[in-house]
Amino acid sequence: MERKFVYHFAEGHKDMRTLLGGKGANLAEMTRIGLPVPQGFTITTQACNDYYEHHEVIRELILEQIEEALGELEKAKGQQLGSADNPLLVSVRSGAVFSMPGMMDTILNLGLNDSSVKGLAQATHNERFAYDSYRRFIQMFSDVARGLPKTLFDQALAELKAKHGYQEDTELSSQDLKKLVQTYQAIYLQQQGHPFPQDPKEQLLIAIEAVFDSWNNPRAKVYRKLNDISQSLGTAVTIQAMVFGNMGETSGTGVAFTRNPSTGKNRLFGEYLINAQGEDVVAGIRTPQTIASLADKMPDLYQQFVSVAKKLENHYRDMQDLEFTIEKSRLYMLQTRSGKRTAQAAVKIAVDQVQEGLISQEEAILRIEPQQLDHLLHPSFAPADLAQANHLATGLPASPGAACGRVYFHAQDAVQQAKAGQAVLLVRQETSAEDIEGMASAQGIITARGGMTSHAAVVARGMGKPCVAGCSQLVIDEAKRCLHLGQTTLQEGDFLSLDGSTGAIYLGQVPMSQTALNDDYQQFMAWVDAKRELQVRSNADKPADVNMALAFGAQGIGLCRTEHMFFEESRIALVREMILANTKQDRIRALDKLLPLQRADFQAMFTALNGKSCTIRLLDPPLHEFLPQDEAALAAMATQLDLPLAAIYHRLQELAEFNPMLGHRGCRLAITYPEIYEMQARAIVQGALLAKQAGIKVQPEIMVPLVSSAKELARIRTLLEQTITQELQAKQAELTYQIGTMIELPRACVTADEIAQVADFFSFGTNDLTQMGFGFSRDDAGKFLGDYLEEGILDNDPFQVLDQKGIGRLLAMAVDLGRSVKPHLQLGICGEHGGEPASVAFCYQQGLDYVSCSPFRVPLARLAAAQASIKKAGPAILRDK
Repeated sequence: MERKFVYHFAEGHKDMRTLLGGKGANLAEMTRIGLPVPQGFTITTQACNDYYEHHEVIRELILEQIEEALGELEKAKGQQLGSADNPLLVSVRSGAVFSMPGMMDTILNLGLNDSSVKGLAQATHNERFAYDSYRRFIQMFSDVARGLPKTLFDQALAELKAKHGYQEDTELSSQDLKKLVQTYQAIYLQQQGHPFPQDPKEQLLIAIEAVFDSWNNPRAKVYRKLNDISQSLGTAVTIQAMVFGNMGETSGTGVAFTRNPSTGKNRLFGEYLINAQGEDVVAGIRTPQTIASLADKMPDLYQQFVSVAKKLENHYRDMQDLEFTIEKSRLYMLQTRSGKRTAQAAVKIAVDQVQEGLISQEEAILRIEPQQLDHLLHPSFAPADLAQANHLATGLPASPGAACGRVYFHAQDAVQQAKAGQAVLLVRQETSAEDIEGMASAQGIITARGGMTSHAAVVARGMGKPCVAGCSQLVIDEAKRCLHLGQTTLQEGDFLSLDGSTGAIYLGQVPMSQTALNDDYQQFMAWVDAKRELQVRSNADKPADVNMALAFGAQGIGLCRTEHMFFEESRIALVREMILANTKQDRIRALDKLLPLQRADFQAMFTALNGKSCTIRLLDPPLHEFLPQDEAALAAMATQLDLPLAAIYHRLQELAEFNPMLGHRGCRLAITYPEIYEMQARAIVQGALLAKQAGIKVQPEIMVPLVSSAKELARIRTLLEQTITQELQAKQAELTYQIGTMIELPRACVTADEIAQVADFFSFGTNDLTQMGFGFSRDDAGKFLGDYLEEGILDNDPFQVLDQKGIGRLLAMAVDLGRSVKPHLQLGICGEHGGEPASVAFCYQQGLDYVSCSPFRVPLARLAAAQASIKKAGPAILRDK
């Protein structure tokens, strides 16, 4: 039996979208349930793939099936394509499995030529309508199938209207339209070098090939990459008998949604135009009327449309996006699909449909994309304001949200301006640990270098600050205190706006809006938490961060980076004093000054958590990151600490490293300077005991970073236990605590069974594990990762989406080895992957106890974890409606 590449609408149904594309499957389904759908057929996605497999040639077998289907359509309609008496006209549309902007636009009225247009005029007794349809066809075919600029045709139309003083297209007479057809044909001949095709079969073949070709156009490729859509799916082509909305005052066309796509309100929402075809509504050439006004103009037809809309929403159990045409007071449905909606509307529709009994809670949870919640949690720019904004450049969307402020290039300047009440953007080549206070003071951050897990990106996400990283167009001249973005130069203090969700940078101040977290959101997240099994913690470094994390629903703190407690203006001097100390005694004196500051932070964090877990990572970065780099700042530090500048330069030389990420950091610091970890252990214990005295439950988990061997951890565990025991004995107190490690090195993964013998828990630091596993520098990989993604060497940026085949195998190995020694070993992840949906699902599959992410990503992780649980349970958990 020969392979079937063409299906009539009556042969398909909605579950055949992989074969028929979304459009073809839904047209088939509407036909199947008895709605008024113009007849037609679909050329399958397999035919598209076959086209590419045979070097962009449609094979004879497929052409024969198209010819056969066309013949059956002609017989059913009693019309013939290209007939000079009563011609059949068809529309040609692309139909990918998933709706894809960038694919080929629709071609209407295909089959018209110099002969059949007369037959159409005769059959309809409407010459004006016939030539209006012909001029539309020539323009659409030229634009969509041949790539000719629409402006060439729009200009000719505008000139003709201006010549006669017409305001609307509908004022053109049949004679005007005949002349316009001739003008359009002349444009085609001039641009293409040959006349407009008169053979309808040739027109159809060219249109089908254009649909197939659009699958691989640059826009479609970019959209597939952004939305993780497989290249192998291909696109279908739908061929459908035309119905006409441009046949006079009893005809029209429109688009409608069964609910409001902006608010989610359960009310029909849409627009229509009388005496028009589909592209008129989209193009905005004429001002459409609201769908509600159709009730006054055609009350019976409006009620029919309301009934059809309700039937489709109930049938698909989702808000539908509908396209329809009215031909001489008769309704035809041209398309239905699940409608695009705002994040706010998506949540409301999901909650309402559960409460209406249309879907289950599990289905509602699966309906919402975790990334959609970003739009609810962060400020954003209104689309209308963005349309007017001056877009300057685009970098990496490193941390979501919108921000605008005055540009400053140094962290200290940002702090001072923010204290003076200015809205500030911190703009840097790249940020480092010493920029923390400036980042905290800024409304948003922009960097010229760095990737999605650069210092700027990670810290900004943790703070909930919008960030655009790795903007290669950005050139900063710190000496002249200005920046260049393309042809635009801005001075320090000028305004910029940034969108951390898209990576876009705009000139000046773009107005912002904040979406309120309403009762629908709270109800939805309550269902989410009831369905998930994986715990979601948050990364938080200060008491204020803890409160923010708890407000977003975190079940504890999975990563407290203690070095971030040191960067406030009042503390950094003490840290630098400790680093620059010449003797251990001097270093201990400086650490003793830091201890009460850390103790107070830990006490406040434990108090806020009130029994929830808190994983505290001991000092991790190399010491030189706490020291300033430019000469003026070094001189100021020398004066502040009363040290010779020469001594400071000497210490900088001692601390300098060729590759700091692989250097003297993490647990290695504690081997050389055990007094640092001793101070931190005392601060944790003292803070915990003070919280306990106030009746607070305390669960400190002390995490040792960058461990590569069991002996390292054993050495440091002994140091910590001795310090903690001494502290507890001195206070005559008891404290339950755990000591574990961050698994972030490949060697730690493959020796995890040995490490587990001296660890109470593992927390996977997948940022560094990815860096070490790939040999990619997080801060430098942005220079080439784009090429890797473009060439298909990598499917995703591994710093954004956990590489399951490589890094994921290291993680899985560590899980298996660790639990082979300790079956109930607590396991979590605290890298940035902890808030990425696919990575969260992978962690759940590996049996981890929790994921930890920045506070603003906690709701995303909660939703992703619930979806992973539901999917594991399988279809049985979803109510069969």
